[in-house]
Amino acid sequence: MVFSSLVFLFVYLPAVLLTYYISPAKWRNIVLFLVNMIFYGWGEPVYLLLMMLSIVVDYLLGIGIGKYREKRRVATGMLVASVVWNIGLLFFFKYFDFLLQSLQSVGILRGISPLGFPLPIGISFYTFQKLSYTIDVYRGECKEQKNFIDFSVFVTLFPQLIAGPILQYKDLAEQLSKRVLSMGKMREGIRIFTIGLCKKVLLANSVGKLWDDYRVLEITELSTAGAWIGLLAFCFQIYFDFSGYSDMAIGLGKMLGFDFNINFNYPYISKSVTEFWRRWHISLSSWFRDYLYIPLGGNRKGKTRWMLNILIVWAATGIWHGASFNFLLWGLYYAVLLMIEKLWLLKKLEKLPVFLGHIYALFFIVLGWGIFAIPDATAGIKYLGALFGTTGVIIEPGDIFQMLNYMVLLIALIFASVPLGRQLFHKMPAKAQSVTETVLIMGGLLLSTAYLVDSTYNPFLYFRF
Repeated sequence: MVFSSLVFLFVYLPAVLLTYYISPAKWRNIVLFLVNMIFYGWGEPVYLLLMMLSIVVDYLLGIGIGKYREKRRVATGMLVASVVWNIGLLFFFKYFDFLLQSLQSVGILRGISPLGFPLPIGISFYTFQKLSYTIDVYRGECKEQKNFIDFSVFVTLFPQLIAGPILQYKDLAEQLSKRVLSMGKMREGIRIFTIGLCKKVLLANSVGKLWDDYRVLEITELSTAGAWIGLLAFCFQIYFDFSGYSDMAIGLGKMLGFDFNINFNYPYISKSVTEFWRRWHISLSSWFRDYLYIPLGGNRKGKTRWMLNILIVWAATGIWHGASFNFLLWGLYYAVLLMIEKLWLLKKLEKLPVFLGHIYALFFIVLGWGIFAIPDATAGIKYLGALFGTTGVIIEPGDIFQMLNYMVLLIALIFASVPLGRQLFHKMPAKAQSVTETVLIMGGLLLSTAYLVDSTYNPFLYFRF
């Protein structure tokens, strides 16, 4: 993984950008499509044919939906075919074995062997992107895409293909055929990409080692303080890992002339769980809102239906993250919290001092990550219990050592989780901003490169989704 990251940074990416920029405008999408295929094939060559077949199916269905939009029954049939095709593929690769093994655990279908197919990288992301296209065309929010290459570029854009953010077709339709390349966009893209690279390599990878130290401990070796230290480390790791990758994708998109929407907006400064989900993985929340929650009726069909819709959406959100009961439980956990807030708690939270809102939100967010982080239900329950003293040990000498060893990093993580640095930067004179930005970009690239060269630890948590 580390070697691949270095090759991508210093060989593949410069070659791609050079080829892309020197190509005539009318050829750039063809170049980009080939680049996307090479990039995906690099990590998952066996599934290139599946990707192409999936693209062809939705391309043809999109044209059909657009052609027969006035014949609602025909258009609806084609939309249903697209939904069945995409969700069917996702279910087959991601959930079939999980469902089969769950049934076998209660004595059903024991004669059938699990398929054991590896999960295609990024299938949860590009499945939702293709669905956004056929649904947007059906709703009349955009025209069907008749250019096969342009549609293929939308589905396979390499900056965000394997780990998001999730792109909605209506947001990108015009950019597929017309986008501007400029030095300003290139500079902005490099800046955003470097921020993301530093988040991922310098922050997420570093604190991830602390979480690894604690998650491998037997529950009898885990103190209350240690359980909290480990879980807080995971909170930082998953945030800087995923937001870092999202920033890199957005930055690379800028370099190629695209404008992607932000995917994270300082989620850990939230004062409620509702606010957290407006700031965390925004593209996923937006997708479920636009393509599931609102079509189900949202909050327009009475309180009981409203609560049911929230339950359905958050069960789906949980399962989207993985074929495991802990993800489903994590989704239902947030469904309950959000229902409580919307029915009763939000108005009370607004009357509290801001710092109490932050404490409340962070407490439940951290507990939520405890459910998310540990797939094994028994181990997860025991770990959550350790947070509240079930092991009988408050603190171990090793916990003090870890805190001292990671103190500087933890301070940096807290600082990077709040917008204070950005606010201070924007108060500087314009010339000082320019100089500081250049120094930080160069320093960040050098430090990140040095880390990648020296380290063998470079996991991407969201590649499994």
